[in-house]
Amino acid sequence: MSTITHTEAFEIDRPVDVLFPLFSAEGEKRWVPGWDYENVMGTTDLHEDYVFVTGSHDHASTEAVWLVKRHEPERHFVQFYKVEPGDKVGVITVRCREAGEGRTRVEVTYRYVGLSEKGNAFIEGFTSEVYAAFIEEWRRLLVRYFEATG
Repeated sequence: MSTITHTEAFEIDRPVDVLFPLFSAEGEKRWVPGWDYENVMGTTDLHEDYVFVTGSHDHASTEAVWLVKRHEPERHFVQFYKVEPGDKVGVITVRCREAGEGRTRVEVTYRYVGLSEKGNAFIEGFTSEVYAAFIEEWRRLLVRYFEATG
């Protein structure tokens, strides 16, 4: 069984209360091209134990089941389990903090545990450089979203 953990951070010129809600199943539909999910809970209000399903997003090679592990909106903190049966399990953590007036620092951690040869092979190739480029794409997409929405 292989494991890997990477953390990267970036800053965005938007208030934390505006930015943080975008890191949810519903929020990501606004800024991530092609992002969609299956809403199995009947509500879009994120809360602990909220469950949703995605196709091949965020390194998934198969359908993934997401469960909200921790949701602390007052602290601008959310953590998800992402389960890809027979492949890998991820723990994704997003923390947002004020970084000056109207500016937010976003820290994102992905931790993966391999469940098979396929999952372990993914982990071997999931280098810090690959992860840094992935999170830089988050930053670019968020900047583009805010430029388009004003």
